[in-house]
Amino acid sequence: MKSLIPFVLLFSLLHGNPFPLHLVNKYPDKSEIRVILLGTGYPKPQIKQFGPSTYIEIGEEKFLFDCGRGAEIRLSQIGRDYTCITKLFLTHLHSDHTVGIPDVWLTGWNNCPRTEPLQVWGPSGTKNMMEHLQKAYEYDIHIRRDIDEKLNPDGVKIITREYSEGLIYDQNDIKITAFEVDHGPVKPAYGFRIDYKDYSVALSGDTKPTENILQHCKNVDLIIHEAICPDWFRNNIPGLSEKQIQAVLDHHTTPEQAGLIFKSISPRLAVYSHIENEPVSKSELMISTRKNYDGPLIVGEDLMTIEIGEKIIVSLEGKNMMIIE
Repeated sequence: MKSLIPFVLLFSLLHGNPFPLHLVNKYPDKSEIRVILLGTGYPKPQIKQFGPSTYIEIGEEKFLFDCGRGAEIRLSQIGRDYTCITKLFLTHLHSDHTVGIPDVWLTGWNNCPRTEPLQVWGPSGTKNMMEHLQKAYEYDIHIRRDIDEKLNPDGVKIITREYSEGLIYDQNDIKITAFEVDHGPVKPAYGFRIDYKDYSVALSGDTKPTENILQHCKNVDLIIHEAICPDWFRNNIPGLSEKQIQAVLDHHTTPEQAGLIFKSISPRLAVYSHIENEPVSKSELMISTRKNYDGPLIVGEDLMTIEIGEKIIVSLEGKNMMIIE
């Protein structure tokens, strides 16, 4: 089956598609890192914020960090071939960070198709999850691989590597380091630091403040950090008791706490993701963070692109939002 991107474009032009294309040039400069926020949301389904997922391009190398709801749709919107994802890194195994895996894995195989295995790096428990996903979809795999389309059998294979803290990827001048974070009872949980030549990106993962973030993220060019606004959360998440609400708050980071983290690590740019991005919450995020941090800061949005080189350029829908010299 041919790529659906031309058909999506035509439908978008004719019908005002709620998922318009936001095409991004194929490759960044070979000395730079490009980060695209595919999903910045939290577990509640929202049309403007898909589940947590961050796409990073370094030259022709492509990496996906976490795979929340709608990641495959966002990849299509930025004009990436479904087969482009062969390397997936998971911070932890909460469903909102993993529910998009079957779509990325199987659509990447049966639509284009991908002809090499999907490689997955994840914490303890990832092998078990991926083995059960293969069992869950064994009928579909059998039909498409053996009976009907007879797709390339390598493209549906999964290679899983369970990691612990330390250097977990080192190829083509790209180094990816996992560092343990504190997500309460969710153990283990990790953040990542990506280093390429003179530039670096850090992803906090889901965590409350921890010394490990300060140690591993010092002076990065970009940190993408989660945050939760306690007042907003209490007023907008129905059905949870105060005890349940407090349990959630206890293993995330408030914007005031994040401000202290940013102040300590001195990034060139701090970006919030895995957040609620409604106007009231967005305002609370910025105001609360500014109590402790006055450096470059932006609240992430789905499909926001961040180019990291001599300058950091943040853009959305083809328009520059921030340039840091």
